[in-house]
This record gives sequence, structure tokens and C-alpha cells, in this order.
Amino acid sequence: MKGIKNIIFDLGGVIINLNYQLTYKAFEDLGVKEFTSLYNQFTLTTLFDDLETGKIEPEVFLNEMQQHTAPGTTHQQIIDAWNAMLLDFPLRRLQILQQLRQHYGLYLLSNTNAIHLDAFNKILQESRGIPSLASFFDKAYYSHLIGLRKPEKETYQFVLDENGLDPAETLFIDDTLPNIEGAQAVGIQTIHLLPPKTIADIFR
Repeated sequence: MKGIKNIIFDLGGVIINLNYQLTYKAFEDLGVKEFTSLYNQFTLTTLFDDLETGKIEPEVFLNEMQQHTAPGTTHQQIIDAWNAMLLDFPLRRLQILQQLRQHYGLYLLSNTNAIHLDAFNKILQESRGIPSLASFFDKAYYSHLIGLRKPEKETYQFVLDENGLDPAETLFIDDTLPNIEGAQAVGIQTIHLLPPKTIADIFR
């Protein structure tokens, strides 16, 4: 951590636990035959990208997903299936963020969407009595609100520029290799967090 003054955290798999299989299963229960192949198909058609960069409203996403579910499936059922992957915020991780904030500039940079943002803040409120994840950071950046997503270089540069951060003094922690490489491309220091390691293993 020598020379580091700022830390940018990824969210999913770093601060909140995720289980993608729960979303796959929930959609299969709603009649989606192969959610993974559908997800890949949508990746090519930009539906998920557009949701994550705020180019489309959640309503458009829900309507599109409805076409692939069993007749009579409601938007709420689709929302619940989409949010099934979001698990919990381990208390130790939140304590680490509080401690680090006394010594570093702390930022959050997450590829997410409006549906998930509502859901994980609700999880935080119900489990920890904290209304918003933003309270742990100097600034929280969500892809659908800034119109940029990792691993595009412009995404990291946007955070650096808006806060006047020196990349050499900034550490980025993420569990996905392409996101790490995107940060390295603009000169940011990085830690690729691979399970079973957690941020509690880095910041003891």
C-alpha cells in the first residue's frame, strides 16, 4: 500500500456476495430454457449493456425478458429472478471500508443497473440498517448513471479526472481480470481479488 492514497472498489464479489446460479435457476423456473445462452445472445444484441449504461429504462429490459418467460409471468417475478444473485454484505467488509476511509480516498465503481441498485441498497438497509452503500465512499459510480462501464478505459479515466486522482497513487480492486486490465491501461495500481480470498485477506 506504499504510496497509495485512493482505493477504488468493485462491488459484486468484492463487497457484496453474489451467486449467479441463483438468477439462472430463477429464470429457468420462470420458463427461460437456457438463461446462459439467452444472456450470451443478449450480450450480442446489447440489451444488458444498454441496461448497464442507462441507455434503456428497466421497463424495456423487463418487457424484453417477458418475451422469453412463461405466459403470465409478471414484471415483479422477473425483477425477483434478476435480483436473486444478490446475496449479503458481510459485516467485516463494511467495517474494513469504514476503517479505510479514515486514511484513504474511497470510491466505488460498479457495472450495475437501476434494478440491482435498488435491490442491494434494500439488502443493506434491511440487514445493516444503512440506507445506501454510498455512505461508505467519497463517491460511488454506477455504470447506468455515468453511461460508462468497465473494462472501457474511459470509465476509469472518468473517475480519475472527476476527483483529480493520480493513477499511480490509486489502487483498484476487482474480481474480474478484464476489469483489472482496463484499470492498468490508464496506469492505476491493481489487485485482482480471486476467491476464496476477500478484502479481509488484504486489509488485516
